[in-house]
Amino acid sequence: MATAPSVSYSMTVRLEVPASGTAVSQLTTAVEASGGSVTGLDVTASGHEKLRIDVTIAASSTAHADQIVGKLRGIEGVTIGKVSDRTFLMHLGGKIEMQSKHPIRNRDDLSMVYTPGVARVSMAIAQNPDDARRLTIKRNTVAVVTDGSAVLGLGNIGPKAALPVMEGKAALFKRFAGIDAWPLCLDTQDTDAIVEVVKAIAPGFAGINLEDISAPRCFEIEARLREALDIPVFHDDQHGTAIVVVAALTNALRVVNKDIEDVRVVMSGAGAAGTAILKLLLAAGVKHAVVADIHGVVHAGREDLVDAAPGSALRWIADNTNPEGVTGTLKQAVAGADVFIGVSAPNVLDGSDVAAMAEGAIVFALANPDPEVDPAIARETAAVVATGRSDFPNQINNVLVFPGVFRGLLDAQSRTVNTEMMLAAAEALADVVTEDELNANYIVPSVFNDKVAGAVAGAVREAAKAAGVTVDTSAEDAAGTPGIPA
Repeated sequence: MATAPSVSYSMTVRLEVPASGTAVSQLTTAVEASGGSVTGLDVTASGHEKLRIDVTIAASSTAHADQIVGKLRGIEGVTIGKVSDRTFLMHLGGKIEMQSKHPIRNRDDLSMVYTPGVARVSMAIAQNPDDARRLTIKRNTVAVVTDGSAVLGLGNIGPKAALPVMEGKAALFKRFAGIDAWPLCLDTQDTDAIVEVVKAIAPGFAGINLEDISAPRCFEIEARLREALDIPVFHDDQHGTAIVVVAALTNALRVVNKDIEDVRVVMSGAGAAGTAILKLLLAAGVKHAVVADIHGVVHAGREDLVDAAPGSALRWIADNTNPEGVTGTLKQAVAGADVFIGVSAPNVLDGSDVAAMAEGAIVFALANPDPEVDPAIARETAAVVATGRSDFPNQINNVLVFPGVFRGLLDAQSRTVNTEMMLAAAEALADVVTEDELNANYIVPSVFNDKVAGAVAGAVREAAKAAGVTVDTSAEDAAGTPGIPA
């Protein structure tokens, strides 16, 4: 599948050209002939003989960007100056910062913000630790924790290389939900060490967002932290993806007029995201699910699973799916299926496989950047197609849920996050798309839809209260503000 020019590979090239002649038109022609796209052309200085121009160009890869610059160098009379990668410029010095909520203008301000006044607040919290939620940043703060072992599709690149991604996550928390999130990149991939570190830093946060930790360690880390902590622990690669998939499937089934209990779902991928999606689908009502991994369809009689430990992820899948006893390959399993959901690898299916699915087929090909099947080809026979990409309709993007989920958890002062809350988030997200808006190319709202975070947060908040897992604030509400006589 050819990759279109993208803002992710956007650069600005500063160059000088003769003031007269056809050099300017040659610039755009050279870029377009090389497969790029000119998105901006600004004259920054002009003289009788020369023009200085900043040309902003979208390419499809770093190599493609270098190729385009090479073509520009070959134009007679053009002198190349500085070439700036716009994505790298956005990351210079990091993307987030800490700001004080109160100005420190004089000695009085200093005495209240810091010593000696701060000692009174510290003593109030020492006497009643729950006051930390009211008197510190804790009430609105999430730790974004990674060990750098499974970053995006880049693999095990380590904590330093993971930091730009975690900064981005923190920026999205703030932009979409007003949450102060802090990236914590741990220089260890030892499961016990990660659990102990997170337990040690947890008092300063109201929630933990685990990110880009490889399977199967991520399952154990999440489970142990949920058991140990009194704040919610959410692994976004698992549960964020699962919530958006369930929401998207809810609306896709509305488009094709099918019921979730009746459809046969085939999944490709049994890792962290695949397992979480499967569990939430089953909780949402799916009765007929088949999962395939690199070795084929997962079933109880498969040679490598006969002696698998009952608690292992694959064994759990074998025991809780595939009621019809399907065997063989993914391609064989997908024939006649109503729904395909891929969280695996590029190009595991082709157009003939999609054509062999049931009428009104739904295809979620979520591998990034190259999906399990070319979306354009899948759309030829499938009724609804979704991807993880931003250049096709129906992008399955975790940004749709994790800000709202945590906003709801923090507002409810929830001690945990459970399946009911995640189903409530999925239902709320699906319902943001109104009946008048719903169609095959619009089953999930835009990440910039201003109703999304609020709808998800409200649903999660009410589900947390219904589950009885929130902090009891009645006593502190009655007590008023510490330090002020009642």
